[in-house]
Amino acid sequence: MTLSRRGLLGLAGAAGAAGAWGAGTPGAVALNAPGPGAGLGGASGADPGAVAETEGAPAGRVRTGFERLAADGYAVLAGQRVGVVTNPTGITADARHLVDVLHADERVDLVAVFGPEHGFRGTAQAGGSEGAGRDPATGLPVYDTYDKSGQPLADTFTAAGVDTVVFDIQDVGARFYTYIWTLYDCMRAAALAGKAVVVLDRPNPVGARRAAGPVLQRPYASFVGREPIALAHGMTAGELAGLFAGEFLRASGPAGEAVRLRVVRMAGWRRESFFDATGLPWVPPSPNMPTPGTALAYAGTCLFEGTNLSEGRGTTTPFELIGAEGVDRRWAQAANALELPGVWFREAYFTPSFSKHAGKTCGGVRLLVHDREAFDPVRAGIGLLVTARRVWSGFAWRSDHWIDRLTGSDRVRLMVDAGAGVEEIAGDWAAGLAEFAAVREKYLLYP
Repeated sequence: MTLSRRGLLGLAGAAGAAGAWGAGTPGAVALNAPGPGAGLGGASGADPGAVAETEGAPAGRVRTGFERLAADGYAVLAGQRVGVVTNPTGITADARHLVDVLHADERVDLVAVFGPEHGFRGTAQAGGSEGAGRDPATGLPVYDTYDKSGQPLADTFTAAGVDTVVFDIQDVGARFYTYIWTLYDCMRAAALAGKAVVVLDRPNPVGARRAAGPVLQRPYASFVGREPIALAHGMTAGELAGLFAGEFLRASGPAGEAVRLRVVRMAGWRRESFFDATGLPWVPPSPNMPTPGTALAYAGTCLFEGTNLSEGRGTTTPFELIGAEGVDRRWAQAANALELPGVWFREAYFTPSFSKHAGKTCGGVRLLVHDREAFDPVRAGIGLLVTARRVWSGFAWRSDHWIDRLTGSDRVRLMVDAGAGVEEIAGDWAAGLAEFAAVREKYLLYP
C-alpha cells in the first residue's frame, strides 16, 4: 500500500508520540461510563489491564492519552468526523501539536478545532478568547467555545459537522481553572447534539493524592465552578470526566440519554507524581501559568482575585507573588507565624506591568514552597487572607463578592471577616470535603 505525504507525516507524528511503547495495547481506552464505577473504575475497577500496563510502562516518562490513542492507530476515531477542543498544551512528547499531527494523518478525519478561554493558540488574557477563524497551519475552521454552554454550544458542534468531540488540554488541579468546566460544558452540549466525547488524559501537575478545600455550594455555581467539587479536586481531566458523567450529566440529552464518553488513559503516571517527574514538556496552559511551580500555588493564591490585592499578574511570578500598595513587612511576619507546613513567606516588593496596581510599587509576600508533599495551597491561601486582613488596614473584598464564587460559598468571606483562624475555617468545610472524597474515590483511574 502506498501512503501519501499526508499519511507519512501522520505516521511520523504517531511514532514521535508513542516512541517505543507498543501499539494496540489492551486497556488503552476506558469505555463509556453511564454511572458510578462502570468502565471507569480505579485500581481495582473494571479495567485491570490498564493498571497492569501503567505499572509496566517505561521508566522515566508518562505516556499521555494522546500517545496511547496514536499507538492504537486512532481506532477510537475510525469513521468519525472529529473536532478537537484544545490549546497550546495539546502536544506530543516531542512538542508537536496534536492538531497538526491528526490533520496530517489519513486515518483521522479532523474537520474542526474548538478554542477555550485564552484561545486555541493561547494568546488571550484571562476572561477572553481569540474568537472564530481559520488555523493558518492546517486551514481548519476554529470555533470559539468560551462563554458558550448548553444548546448554543451544541449548535456549534452541529454546525461544525462533527461526530466526536476530542478534549486534550492540560489542567492545573483547581476548581476555578476554567478548562475543566469547558470539558463539562462540552460533554453536556455533546449529549444534547448527539455527539460522542473522547478525553485524552494528562497528568494533574501538582499531584493528586487527595482533595482539599471547600466544596462548591450550588447557589454559587458559575464558570469557575459548575458543580459541587472540592477547590483542589485531586483528579485528572479524565477522572473528572467520569465523575461529571456519573454524578452530574447522567441524563443530559434531549431524550434523557447519558453522555457517550470514552477516556483514553495515561500510562506510567501515579497520583503522588508532580509534573517534573513525568518527563513531559511543560507548556503554559494560560498566559499567567508559566511554570509547574505557579500551578502548585494557584489553588490558594488565586483567591486573591477576590480581593483588592494583586495576585501577581503582570509580573514574572504570578500567583507566587501577592501584594498591594501600602503593604509592608508585617504581612510576611504574620504569615510565617502561622507555621503552615511546607512553605515560607518572604517579604517582597514588585511593580505589576498590567492588571491590579499596574505601574505601582506594591509590598507583599513571595511564597517559597520548600516541601511540596507537606504544602497545602488552599490552607496557605486562607492563611494569607486571614493575615492580610489583620495587618493591612486597606484590605477589601471585591465589591461583587467574587471571593464567594472562588471559594464556592460565602462561608470563607464571612469567617475571615469575623476574625476566624485557618484551622477554624478549614474545619467548617471538613464535612463537605469528606463527602466529596468518598464520591471522588469511585472515579479514580490511577494508583
